Amino acid sequence: MTVTDLVSYEDALATYEPVMGLEVHVELGTKTKMFCGCSTTLGADANTQTCPTCLGLPGSLPVVNATGVESAIKIGLALNCSIAEWCRFARKNYFYPDMPKNFQTSQYDEPIAFDGYLDVQLEDGEIFRVEIERAHMEEDTGKSTHVGGATGRIHGASHSLLDYNRAGIPLIEIVTKPIQGAGERAPEVAKAYVAELRELIKALGVSEARMEMGQMRCDVNLSLMPKGSETFGTRSETKNVNSLRSVERAARFEIQRHAAVLNGGGTVVQETRHFHEDDGSTTSGRIKDNAEDYRYFPEPDLVPVAPSREWVEELRKGLPEMPRVRRNRLREEWGVSEHDMQSILNAGAVDLIVATTEAGADSAAARKWWMGELARRANEDGVDLDALPITPEQVARVAGLVAEGSLNDKLARQTIEGVLAGEGTPDEVVEKRGLKVVSDEGALGKAVDEAIESNAAIADKIRGGKVAAAGALVGAVMKATRGQADAARVRELILEKLGVEG
Repeated sequence: MTVTDLVSYEDALATYEPVMGLEVHVELGTKTKMFCGCSTTLGADANTQTCPTCLGLPGSLPVVNATGVESAIKIGLALNCSIAEWCRFARKNYFYPDMPKNFQTSQYDEPIAFDGYLDVQLEDGEIFRVEIERAHMEEDTGKSTHVGGATGRIHGASHSLLDYNRAGIPLIEIVTKPIQGAGERAPEVAKAYVAELRELIKALGVSEARMEMGQMRCDVNLSLMPKGSETFGTRSETKNVNSLRSVERAARFEIQRHAAVLNGGGTVVQETRHFHEDDGSTTSGRIKDNAEDYRYFPEPDLVPVAPSREWVEELRKGLPEMPRVRRNRLREEWGVSEHDMQSILNAGAVDLIVATTEAGADSAAARKWWMGELARRANEDGVDLDALPITPEQVARVAGLVAEGSLNDKLARQTIEGVLAGEGTPDEVVEKRGLKVVSDEGALGKAVDEAIESNAAIADKIRGGKVAAAGALVGAVMKATRGQADAARVRELILEKLGVEG
């Protein structure tokens, strides 16, 4: 069975019920690693942020990062979880070159947070509850770079390079219970859940949760069971999906692929799979014929974690405004409908609009540019809105130039186009492209005179009381000024010169 063997999505859902499990890894924004004092700063030269502890050298001893534990508790509380009164770390034993200790310090049967839920809102406003199995603390692995091949993967590579700067970075893994009952909306539920979770993580301030930078990544587990059955099918696990759009696409593709295998009389293989951004497909990674034996056992070098109830309640009281509450408040402040707010949420524009208003733009202008020109461009490029190479501060500056009359909407769109193309800041683009509105009254007056002289018949109509005909003269002036005139001011000048009241 190849990746091109698919059934239609509608046919798949007519026969089978999808069951999902989402495992989201969140890289915490601590200054140091989970069990040592090495820096977590991004961009350092390979293997310069390591020590005997995160390299697993003999005789080194780990020490738990208190901020990491605090962040885990905050996440658990925000996800309506119970917080363990006593829990401990475990060693998850397996070999892989980017695992310097040959085991990962994680949590097994005693997670710090468990039995929670997160309510997510779908595009039509429906609320779907996703139940949380657990949220536990662990450390990240290093990074392997496979060199010499065509795909960047290990197959076909001539050699691999290992960077252990990331080894030991604090992670929180959030695991859902099996998600059932979503039916044809399963991919939408998956996307909405990860989107809401990302907003929650950012609101807590424990991570920037930038998926494109690997700070938050999702494993999409999916299986199908025949309608009417209560037995789960064999699952596949699409690893490290790193955008909201891709989470939805991965779930949808796997539904179609599983259905094709089952309809053809085949057996779904339990395996990990790789997601391909270019076409939305997945391909086989590593077969998992049997449950892997990680030989978990309690980490002997770390004491148990026993957060006091007083500390937990103190953290609960200090939780920030939750994303759904915040969105309702913003909706009222902005004066938009629930439908419009849902569209803003679906586009991933809430924080971008807030940041743009904080940078000085009017909220209506911020919504206009993010939900209009920029949303269109993101859709064309097939990327999330926040992945566009333009900042809220730059959008606010464009809005400011429009507000002060230096740009009109057409010129503002050209300015945004220039910023997206990497031509510089909005002011630099305006200067380089010569985009400022013609505000010189003398120059405008001359252009208006020429338009009236060249269109005498239209001018006569306007003098005769047909003021609507002024639009044709405004168009002529705008053409003459390459769209760089203020259309409203041009109309005023035309009517003034023709002695007509507007």
